[in-house]
Amino acid sequence: MHLYEAHVPVADTEAAQRFYVEVVGLRFAHRDLRRDIVFLWAGADRRSMLGLWGPGTMYGTKFHECHIAFNVGLAELLAAGERLRVAGIKTQNFSGEETTEPSVIGWMPSAQLYFRDGDGHSLEFIALLEESPEPAFIGSLSEWKQSETAAKCMSASVSSPCS
Repeated sequence: MHLYEAHVPVADTEAAQRFYVEVVGLRFAHRDLRRDIVFLWAGADRRSMLGLWGPGTMYGTKFHECHIAFNVGLAELLAAGERLRVAGIKTQNFSGEETTEPSVIGWMPSAQLYFRDGDGHSLEFIALLEESPEPAFIGSLSEWKQSETAAKCMSASVSSPCS
């Protein structure tokens, strides 16, 4: 099972479409002019879709801020902070601090970077990490890497200490 579609209310479907295609990287699927709705593909092979609903539509009349996370590869996540900064978009870590460095939530574990679209929706690029979970860890990716290195060093035999 996986989530196939989600819908968010937007003030301007054309502006929102540009943002989600040019900045987030989604692909255009369909625009329903009768209902002022834009549908975008997220990921490959039409695996999931995001609907952008204009102010006069069923989902657009009662505006509320939403949160959407897009799963990306770690390399894409690492490049996203600078790419978004150059585009004039502020990024944050899990604690809400402005940074271009991803944060890590240890129980998953995952690395993520947060930002907002023009309507104020909270967006997230998230990459699942291969390391073992550390449920108590929440911090920066660099701190995570240091803790992983330290854990490996501590479990190494005394005859071959880490340098």
